[in-house]
Parts: sequence; structure tokens; C-alpha cells
Amino acid sequence: MPKQVDHEQRRQQISQALWRVAAERGLEAVSMREVATAADMSIGLVQHYFASKEDMLLHATLLLRDRLEERLRRAVAALPEPVTPQATLRAMFAALLPDDPASRSETLVANAVFIRALNDPVMADRYRLGRAQLTASVADLIRAARADADDLAEQAADTLLALANGLSSDLLLGHLSVEGAVRILNAQLDTLIDD
Repeated sequence: MPKQVDHEQRRQQISQALWRVAAERGLEAVSMREVATAADMSIGLVQHYFASKEDMLLHATLLLRDRLEERLRRAVAALPEPVTPQATLRAMFAALLPDDPASRSETLVANAVFIRALNDPVMADRYRLGRAQLTASVADLIRAARADADDLAEQAADTLLALANGLSSDLLLGHLSVEGAVRILNAQLDTLIDD
């Protein structure tokens, strides 16, 4: 009986190998050969699933977005009832910070993707779409937390997301501890939302 292969699982395995290469050495080091080696597969098998490096990168960015969304969902799901918009915002922003090896690796890859998106129109479009969706979600939560925030909700969302990006970079460099970054985020959230 022929062996059953889960093709999506195989594609995810290849994407995760791509992340390892990118997190350790940047996207410049990503090649079919390097990813095949990291995935412990033949180049032919990698090429069976992805026709080019660009195809691999695009799939890996979709998977990266899925992982971020799942991390945010888990953070919110862990909140005690009743779940308020204020608590949801705090949990979401804490979850955006790279505070363990998996989120650190994902953040390194996301940063590498951002750099590539500066010169790659397809990647730039995907990055902008994901960021616009995240901004809209945060702005909706800010509006729910403060009735008077309607006019400035998107600006506040962009400010908080920019702060989270900067704090993530400081965490990756070891400039801040996770606790210090959360304190900074919470101080900014305190100015925007009422508990």
C-alpha cells in the first residue's frame, strides 16, 4: 500500500526549514539547496512543492501570518472572563513581543521579510495588507475601549503597532527585557484606554 503523504504538512515543513535558515542567516542565505538541507529533504522534493525560491517565500509568509494570528488568538483565549477590550489589547500587544524561542524566530523572519518587501512589490503588497488588517483590528478594539477615541483610533493603533515593532527589535538585540517592554507597552496603553 502506498505511503500517504500530507502535502500541506510537507509544505509547512519546508517553510519551517526556510524560517530556520532565514532566522539564522537572513533571507539572502535562503536557497532551494539550503532549505532542502535544513528540511532534511532532497532538492527535487522541495522543487516538487515549490517551483522557485519566491514561491517558497510567499508560502512561508502566509504561514508566518497564520502563526501570528494563532499567537494572538491564544493570548486572548487565555484571558479570564469577562473579556474586555482593554484586556484584549493588553494581551494582544504582549503576544506581539518575541518572548520565547518560537516567537523570537518568527520575529526575526518577519523582519527579514519586511526588508525584502522594500524591494519586492508582491511581498510589499502582502505586508501592507497584513498590517492594514492588524491596524483595523486594533483600532476597533480602541474604539470599543473608549467611546471618545473614534477620530484617533487608527492613529493610536498605528502608534501602538510601531511601538511594539520597536520594542520587539530592542528585545531581539537584548536592549530590553520582556518585563521592561511590557511595562513600556502598558504605560502607553494606559494613556489610550480606560481600565
